[in-house]
Amino acid sequence: MRRGTFREGTVDYAAVGATHAPDLMQYPPEHSIPAENSWRIGSGEERFRATGEALLSWTAQRAAGLELEDVRPAAATGYTGVSFDAEGAPIAPNKAQSEQRFDAGGTPFVAPGMTLKVRGRVAGMSADAELRVISVTEEPRRIGFVLGTVGGSVVSGEEAFDVDWREDSDEVWFTVRAFDAPASVLYRTVPALIKRRRRELFARYLRAISPMYTTPH
Repeated sequence: MRRGTFREGTVDYAAVGATHAPDLMQYPPEHSIPAENSWRIGSGEERFRATGEALLSWTAQRAAGLELEDVRPAAATGYTGVSFDAEGAPIAPNKAQSEQRFDAGGTPFVAPGMTLKVRGRVAGMSADAELRVISVTEEPRRIGFVLGTVGGSVVSGEEAFDVDWREDSDEVWFTVRAFDAPASVLYRTVPALIKRRRRELFARYLRAISPMYTTPH
């Protein structure tokens, strides 16, 4: 398992790690709109490994039409942060560092504490944002990560991406959870835009990870 997060005070929202909370949909962070969806994308270890590799190399974001810029690994010194367990509760800092991996174009794979900028539009709305990787999970049957907003976005909050290889059924599931609070005047005035933006993002992420998918769970 490899988990870790950012140093406190670097994101623009308070409920860090709330996408890990089991009751996110019932009790979202104040003033935010939660969203969650899961899709079965196949079965078996090969599908799990391939999907996990795609996820950690930013496939969901890039194939969804978002451009990655200024991708920076966490500083090698002074980085501790907070980690979270499966229930979203903070646990002791994890200082273990793994060797950084890169894709064919030289972009670093997702890693704890990394910062980046994304550019793009979703359903005619801005998807620009400065982000930080809040946590990364690499376990025998779960691979995923959490992104938190630092600034420059029309919303503030988190997105969690997880691929699970279920032991009881051998099925592989892709899950995205998020909460968004309006940051711009327009989104505070028209909250429905947040839901519209989120639905389109979820649809794009799914198409990016699995062109052939089943009915949402």
